[in-house]
Amino acid sequence: MAEAKAQPSQEFEKVLTGSATEVASFEHDKTFIERLQHMLHSNPALVPLIVLVLSILAFSAILGAKFLNTFTLTLILQQVAITGIVGAAQTLVILTAGIDLSVGAIMVLSSVVMGQFTFRYGLPAPVAVLCGFACGAVCGYINGWLVARMKLPPFIVTLGTWQVFLATNFLYSANETIRSQDIEQQAPILQFFGASIRVGGAVLTYGVIAMILLVLALWYILNHTAWGRHVYAIGDDPDAAELSGVQVNRMLLQVYVISGLICALAGWVLIGRLGSVSPTSGQFANIESITAVVIGGISLFGGRGSILGMIFGALIVGVFSLGLRLIGTDPQWTYLLIGVLIIAAVAIDQWIRKVAG
Repeated sequence: MAEAKAQPSQEFEKVLTGSATEVASFEHDKTFIERLQHMLHSNPALVPLIVLVLSILAFSAILGAKFLNTFTLTLILQQVAITGIVGAAQTLVILTAGIDLSVGAIMVLSSVVMGQFTFRYGLPAPVAVLCGFACGAVCGYINGWLVARMKLPPFIVTLGTWQVFLATNFLYSANETIRSQDIEQQAPILQFFGASIRVGGAVLTYGVIAMILLVLALWYILNHTAWGRHVYAIGDDPDAAELSGVQVNRMLLQVYVISGLICALAGWVLIGRLGSVSPTSGQFANIESITAVVIGGISLFGGRGSILGMIFGALIVGVFSLGLRLIGTDPQWTYLLIGVLIIAAVAIDQWIRKVAG
């Protein structure tokens, strides 16, 4: 009996001994396209950087030294300084899968508060500047509270507050512009960011330096701190982020308040660039900031992108605007090409998310 029982076992062992021992593998060699998709997914700022370099080379080939010189390139930086700062505020919000249509209105309202508190109420200019930052923070808090606490869609909320803040700006200022001469005589600190330094052939305003320092600081925070990782986590999947211990509502509130403070900084830089306080300035800052973010490869669905890409996106717009102007083409060509770039950027983002996400 024992021998009869042993035979099936021995036969089973023989079968196993003759079987293949390799572990099934589902991996396959990636094609060039797949490797490219994964590379772009890992480095979202790479596409706008490549487009920026190619744009500079193209206009340099057409215009020669008229375009490719230190003064012209730093002039582009000056032109995109405000867009870059407002774009930084927009980037924080979009990374959480939101959007802020009120950034331009917050910027202008903050600048008006700085000017009016100095000239209407006689406050020292530094105190008026702080009041402008407080105004930006309050506007951001209103947006954040409506989005985080009331659970209203960010697009609808900021579309509404854009109108509210813009109307408040015109009503409070009585549509009055504070002249450059008056600011220069009584409150020159308001024009601080309009001053410039020369480094060789480059002319850098303090507004440009502020934009660069702000972007570098936010890049470090977003990539090397827990707060930054939480921002990306909320944009990627807020429910999963909450389950992992992230206080989503508090984070959203913080993001919108910080966005408001950055917009107030942009308002101060705006005074320096214009030299005056104008309630009618910066009307398209919200659209320009979204354009820089989208062309910069930051996903409108949240959770993916680099703030460096936003700066590259802003610079691409600046290069096209100045390059086409120097060529002498109709300004409408600038809008046409920027529109094509926006559509292409969104299409590339969808392609990367679909295959490499």
